[in-house]
Amino acid sequence: MTTLVWFRQDLRTIDNPALYEAAKKGLVLPVFILEDPDQTGEDHPLGGASRWWLHHSLAALKRKLPGLVFLRGDARHLIPQLAGQAGVGAVHWNRCYEPHAIGRDRDIKSALKDDGYDVKSFKAALLYEPWELETKAGGPFKVYSPFWKTARQHEIDPPLPAPEKVEFLALDEGEALESLKLLPQTPNWAAGWDDLWQPGEKGAEERLKSFLNDGLDGYGELRNRPDRPNTSRLSPHLHFGDISPRTVWFETRRRMNEEGAPAGDGMKFLSELAWREFSYHLLYHFPHLPSENWRPVFDAYPWREAGDELARWQEGRTGYPIVDAGMRELWQTGYMHNRVRMVAASFLIKHLRLDWRHGETWFRDTLVDADLANNSASWQWVAGSGADAAPYFRIFNPITQGQKFDPDGVYIRRWVPELEKLGNAHLFAPFDAPPEALERAGVTLGETYPHPLVDHASARQAALKGYEAVKQAGQIAS
Repeated sequence: MTTLVWFRQDLRTIDNPALYEAAKKGLVLPVFILEDPDQTGEDHPLGGASRWWLHHSLAALKRKLPGLVFLRGDARHLIPQLAGQAGVGAVHWNRCYEPHAIGRDRDIKSALKDDGYDVKSFKAALLYEPWELETKAGGPFKVYSPFWKTARQHEIDPPLPAPEKVEFLALDEGEALESLKLLPQTPNWAAGWDDLWQPGEKGAEERLKSFLNDGLDGYGELRNRPDRPNTSRLSPHLHFGDISPRTVWFETRRRMNEEGAPAGDGMKFLSELAWREFSYHLLYHFPHLPSENWRPVFDAYPWREAGDELARWQEGRTGYPIVDAGMRELWQTGYMHNRVRMVAASFLIKHLRLDWRHGETWFRDTLVDADLANNSASWQWVAGSGADAAPYFRIFNPITQGQKFDPDGVYIRRWVPELEKLGNAHLFAPFDAPPEALERAGVTLGETYPHPLVDHASARQAALKGYEAVKQAGQIAS
């Protein structure tokens, strides 16, 4: 039997159940479809950084699966059309969990079954299906800690090997990868990214190995240090399926059990993998998570209108070095350290009092690991409007956050080089530095480095005042 395998966020051969099962049946027709949001009605399309990664991940997959066909259009029409044209007997795919994908896949599966095809979908992107874990009362989890406690009690299937052999159906269809126009052109703002990232299955395997060798020891504490290499940087590989979470899970456990990797650090890393699972759990059960406040009382928050402050935040010109370092790292690399993401997000929401959706949109466009579930759940967590959220009155101080997590100023000096010669005593708040210290460092506030957009203490009070409206709305609702 010939099987059409529809690739989406599973751009790998190892632990790819749709491909594995298809290869056992006979010939395989692997297909990737770039969908047009204007045709599909997708409200949260791929951003520019994600498109760059997707191009290179597809190129890597094409080298492993030479029969891979690239198409552009609406999968609702193209999958049934191609199945009929190629004379396949079965269609396989690995499940996606974004709201638009669930509806699309349901429509396609129904149409194919009506036409007599053998249609199967598989779990490949997650450790646990979103409907597998329930509270004792029988509903979805809304708090991470009990979710993680329950998850640890469930067995995880080991990853599948790559198929021993894949025989392809020869089909004179499709487009060249370059014709999908996923890469930036004018300007090429991703110039140099090839030296920073290695999208694809091989790159993911090497990144995991490097992290387990050099980054896992001390992860529990050092993961918060943007100046240290103790983060996995696996998130874009996981999002596009260059590697499966099961592979990451089992290889980490193997290091812990067989090679004596620190148990505390290992479990902390696995708990971060589970946070990704929790985000998908939330998105599945609450599909409006990317666009609406999970806690409706936050609709009452008096957000300010976005103006020049939003652009200055995006460009890393807020006047707070740790925030600016993070935003510039993001723009120049497509990535931002997780601790700094929280600080930068808190600054947008609570110092500038701009709606979290502005930040979600910017991150979705500029992050190579922009994941709808993680991105929206994390922004709402910082805002206080989401599930298991940080309380709104927890407002990160961007000065002390820099002092605590970049104590030697290595991270700030890398991404904000105009402050390179400023001593640590003044690096985290140059606006408080005496004139002679600024002069010695070659810093002129308002010229070589901006004045702060807001005063921290005043901004904090304004944010808390705005929160009073949320509390009052909550009292009325209850």
